[in-house]
Parts: sequence; structure tokens; C-alpha cells
Amino acid sequence: MPDGVDTPTAILAKTAAALRENPFDDISYGTLGEAVGVSERTVYRHFPTRSHLLEGVAGWIEFTEFPLPPFITVAQFEEASHARFLAFDSSPAFAFVCARAASISPTGEPEATFFTRALVAMLATNHPSVNERDLRRVASTLRYFASAQFWARMRTGFDMSAPEISDVFDRSVAQVLNVLPALSRTSR
Repeated sequence: MPDGVDTPTAILAKTAAALRENPFDDISYGTLGEAVGVSERTVYRHFPTRSHLLEGVAGWIEFTEFPLPPFITVAQFEEASHARFLAFDSSPAFAFVCARAASISPTGEPEATFFTRALVAMLATNHPSVNERDLRRVASTLRYFASAQFWARMRTGFDMSAPEISDVFDRSVAQVLNVLPALSRTSR
């Protein structure tokens, strides 16, 4: 294991590397332990179930392979999402792992992610009269439309490319954002 790299990160990096040659279900904890230079038991200690490992590696892949560029405005959010869809098209195996992880029961912390908080902040800036609960609801919808899960559904269900998915995304975002003025009126 390289100096300065913690064990969980090394396990996730080796899992991602193994995904380039094997499906997730064929990657064993023993093989990961060997690759990292730790025991199989150590891998289990950090990732007690396959769901934990899948969620961990998906988060690591999203962070390293598909980072969402920073955004403040809706236009920047849309542009960042378009770039991400192109990245998903470039590495579909990794994108499908991220989509699969999003489909399982979550094992992580219940705290909102940075991405969700950024969406809520963007919406609150543009729609200050909307209450926090409705902002979170709209943010969760936008988050889904910008996700690997949405990309995978459009890719496999409708055989769409990244530009076509971006078009559906833009229309969906516009539809969702059209609801915000009505929420502002009902919040008073």
C-alpha cells in the first residue's frame, strides 16, 4: 500500500481497478485484501457487506472519475450535468456501477451530501420565499435527473446518447423549476 493512503481508500481504488476487468460480483474480498496488502478480514472490517463495498466504490468512482464541476446558477448546474453525461458515456461500466449502487438500500450516513446541499443553496438563492422542505424536495428531483441512475435508465431503456440524455434532462429540469413559483405562493 502506498505511503499516505489509508486502508479504506486503497481498498476502493483496488476495487475500481478490478472493475476494469471484472464485474463487481466477481471481485472477492480475499483478492482485494491481497491487492492492497491487508487481510480479507481487514476488508470486511471496513466494508462489512457487499452493499457497503458497492456504495463505497461508487462514491469513490463518482468523486474521482465523474466529479461534478462547481455550480452556482441553474445554467451552470445544467452545463455541469451535461459534462457528466458525456463522462458517463466515456466510461459506461463505471457509470453503471454508480447507478447500481444508487438503486440499492443506502448504507451511508443519513446526512445530506455536499451535492444535495449545493442544490438546495442554489434553489434558495433563486427562490428565497420557498420553504426548506420544498427546496429539499425539488433538489432531490434535480439530483436524480443529474445522476448515473437517470443516465443508465435513459441509456438502456431508450438507447440514448449523452446529448440526447442532456436534452431530456434540460426539459425535465425546466418542468421541475416551473413548479417553484407556485410553491412560493403557497408558502406564504
